[in-house]
Amino acid sequence: MLNRIDEISGIGLHLDLVLRKVQDAYLRKFKELGIDLTIEQWVILYRIYQLGEDVSQSDIVKSNFRNRATTSRVIGGMEKKGWIAKTRFDGDLKRFKLELTSLGKEVIEKIEPHARVLRKQAIKGLDTEEFETFLRVLNQIGNNY
Repeated sequence: MLNRIDEISGIGLHLDLVLRKVQDAYLRKFKELGIDLTIEQWVILYRIYQLGEDVSQSDIVKSNFRNRATTSRVIGGMEKKGWIAKTRFDGDLKRFKLELTSLGKEVIEKIEPHARVLRKQAIKGLDTEEFETFLRVLNQIGNNY
């Protein structure tokens, strides 16, 4: 199959098709739950939740591979929705501190159980070794670029 990589439209097409299916599943779930949320917002909101109380905007940029402008735009939108609060760290006027508001925590609590189900759905039919191999291969492809 590797010698046919050009015939099968390359890796990017396959990765993109799978990514779109995953994203569509999440977007359908958000809609079903009545939450007006984009994939970008979910990724950043969940990352803020994971990193905890002292997370900065630059931490989010570094940890989710999005550029500063995109991250700033998404954060601004979530701030307008009342899901996060953006303040300055004490004694550090250069960095913005991001915190989930009670409304943001409600969004996380509402979606997280469904996100766990979707993640389990993604690996259905794979054993641990296959999944670990899949992750290693994805990491290697990323490292190759």
